[in-house]
Amino acid sequence: MREIDKKISSKARPLIKWAGGKRSLSAQIKPLVDGYRRYYEPFFGGGAIFFDLAPKQSVLSDLNPELINCYEVTKTQPDELIKKLRALKNTEESYYQVRASVPRTAVTRAARFVYLCSLSFNGIYRVNQAGQFNVPYGYKANVVPCDPELIRTVSQRLQSSQLFCADFETIAIQANRGDCVYFDPPYTVAHGTNGFLKYNEKIFSWKDQERLESVALNLAKRGIKVVISNADHPSIRALYKAFKVQTVERWSVISGNADGRKSITECIFSMGD
Repeated sequence: MREIDKKISSKARPLIKWAGGKRSLSAQIKPLVDGYRRYYEPFFGGGAIFFDLAPKQSVLSDLNPELINCYEVTKTQPDELIKKLRALKNTEESYYQVRASVPRTAVTRAARFVYLCSLSFNGIYRVNQAGQFNVPYGYKANVVPCDPELIRTVSQRLQSSQLFCADFETIAIQANRGDCVYFDPPYTVAHGTNGFLKYNEKIFSWKDQERLESVALNLAKRGIKVVISNADHPSIRALYKAFKVQTVERWSVISGNADGRKSITECIFSMGD
């Protein structure tokens, strides 16, 4: 058993690429969230910190139903997911057929999700206003959308996790003294004077930011460790003025244009023991 656990720990990585993923900042964030009784991550996304941390108990959630379904299937039916993915080809024709499909079962939905995230342009997940996935084919002939070892490793990591599709506040308020909650809300860091607020109003409004700060503050007062990743912007720094702040630098890789990939700064706010 120890050898299996060692293998899982050394090879674990996110199942999918996710906009705003924190894999490059794991070294800065992991020490802040490690060693607590239970780990909560209400904006789970790609889960880079979770997979690196490998907590014994965790509560993971996100508002994206396709994302949570994918993790549920990976956790409980990894072999069925592998079988479905192996049947899908990496071709432009197949990609657009899968993109246009409407799967009826949880397993086929999960396979479609992993497949599209793997082969889409720049490997991102994006939907239009109607909720339809609309990212074009990425022309990555060398990418194999089915990675059996990764799927089984992620499945093992998720065995002691509870998964929910819910608002961040609904999940976070369940934490108790001795737990840790890591918030990584949607935000942009490639902004101008007003770009931050204007951009986020579409996906995570300023009222949501204020609600998050209030929830985080209340959790910390209850003896819960709270860590928040957020934009390095004056309005955000002012909002979280009661928290400790660490400025971190990373390379932006989400842009489809190489010229748009540059060094950026973000903030990590924390409070509690």
